[in-house]
Amino acid sequence: MKAPKDTMEIVHTPVLLEEVIRFLGPRRQGELMIDATLGEGGHSHAFLSRFPDLQVIGIDADRDIQDVAKERLREFGSRIVFYTGWSQDFFASPPVDNRRPDTILIDLGVSLYHYRKGNRGFSFMRDEALDMRIDRTGGVSAADLIAGLSERELADLLYINGEERYSRRIARSIKEAKTQGKITGSGGLAELVVRAVPVAYRYGPVHPATKTFQALRIAVNRELEGLPALLEAALEALKPGGRMGVISFHSLEDRIVKNFFRERGKNTLEEPIHKKGGRGIINLLSRKGISPGMDEIRNNPSSRSARLRVVEKNVHEYRLKDGQ
Repeated sequence: MKAPKDTMEIVHTPVLLEEVIRFLGPRRQGELMIDATLGEGGHSHAFLSRFPDLQVIGIDADRDIQDVAKERLREFGSRIVFYTGWSQDFFASPPVDNRRPDTILIDLGVSLYHYRKGNRGFSFMRDEALDMRIDRTGGVSAADLIAGLSERELADLLYINGEERYSRRIARSIKEAKTQGKITGSGGLAELVVRAVPVAYRYGPVHPATKTFQALRIAVNRELEGLPALLEAALEALKPGGRMGVISFHSLEDRIVKNFFRERGKNTLEEPIHKKGGRGIINLLSRKGISPGMDEIRNNPSSRSARLRVVEKNVHEYRLKDGQ
């Protein structure tokens, strides 16, 4: 199915592209890469363009945005294969042609498509239905989530998922407005948040509704609770000696990724059969994470909070210690 022309007018700029290619670029011919969060296909397009022997499997749970990626990547023919669904479900299935991936990229950011063309309430800059689901075939919408939570539960959600300092005030205003039927969509919710916070908080460098929308989106798509399982499944699928990179966009995600990699990099193995590599399951290739440079932030402001962490799976055979 060819994507409508207007969807192709918006092209998401892949963040940390040169850094991703430097760490995850193929080291031998005929490698297989998994783009576990394909989006509009920006990273995959760059990899396929620069490495003519590379094959890619692109995964996304959103059929609409995958149609955009299919059109964008059509020139690469059979070198790109598409999977519609969640990445952890893909990794739980047998690998394609019994091949394990040499490289896995997980970009946890939300595509520009969802903000500009998704019509699902991701953006507070326009008035759309409060949906926020990546996969609209199931799950609970943001509107239903708000309706089903108590004021206290909503406040806790805003504080935990969005680190919103005024979560109590915002939750109170949302529940009062919801009771009176005054929230009609994302635009109305954004205006409500602006009115709920102190005046000084309304005119900072970041829109005051940013954290509220982030918190709701995370909850609707179960982003934080599903992340450890995704990382575990991806690491299990990765070929020994292969590399995995994860791009996060806020401290909550990055903390989960950092702690997961730190634990898997610890000395938890029996004596390896081969001495090459460390004693953990992985070696950390970017201990402090990699942030975009000033030029990238200037050209693509949405990249400012991105953080890339890269690991390499050890090549030796191993057994976990007892109790690990």
